[in-house]
Amino acid sequence: MSLKEQIKLVEERIQAACERSGRRREDVHIVAVTKYVSSDLTRAVLEEGITHIGENRPQHALPKWEALGGQGVWHFIGHLQSRKVKDVIGRFQYIHSLDRISLASELEKRAEGLDTTVSAFVQVNVSGEASKQGITPETAADFLREMQAYPHIKVIGLMTMAPIEDDPEQTRPVFGRLRKLRDELNDLGITNEPLTELSMGMSGDFEVAIEEGATWVRLGTILVGKGEEMTWES
Repeated sequence: MSLKEQIKLVEERIQAACERSGRRREDVHIVAVTKYVSSDLTRAVLEEGITHIGENRPQHALPKWEALGGQGVWHFIGHLQSRKVKDVIGRFQYIHSLDRISLASELEKRAEGLDTTVSAFVQVNVSGEASKQGITPETAADFLREMQAYPHIKVIGLMTMAPIEDDPEQTRPVFGRLRKLRDELNDLGITNEPLTELSMGMSGDFEVAIEEGATWVRLGTILVGKGEEMTWES
């Protein structure tokens, strides 16, 4: 199956999920996770009209970013070490994994130095799995209050990763809890602007995530495959 055909199939599934949940298609955005594929295939994704690119390791992303001349809108979707922030700020417009104040401090310092603002999702470990990064739902309000001290970081929403399940339906409570937490935090009025975004859902469970309110879905294997197994000819 070509890249064009795969994107069409994914688009049909997103549209159907939106219709089932009474949502507008334009409120759901695709982040193409290209960490396993080449610069050429990433360029092909951009040429097909998907402009948001997700990467999780600076050392792999930077050569690709440079090869593409900074085309696209780049999202850092993995665990971000503070020492790697210098490689991310100025190239990645979105950070999906803000989960500690020490990281916020480094992001603020680097963003201020470049006179820029970075949009960030606070990563929440809704499932409680030890293998997952993120703050707990119970500490989210206090974390957001602390974030008011960092004017060069704009927190726009929350992110979570659900457990890997054979049945995607099993992930629904995790996604529903993140949406509910966002709404609860907005009711507290502790951010300068309401949190509008939810980054949740990947290749195996994105339809359930959309039904539960995802505004950004992070799609890798289902969209671009792994390695060069996906062709990009029409």
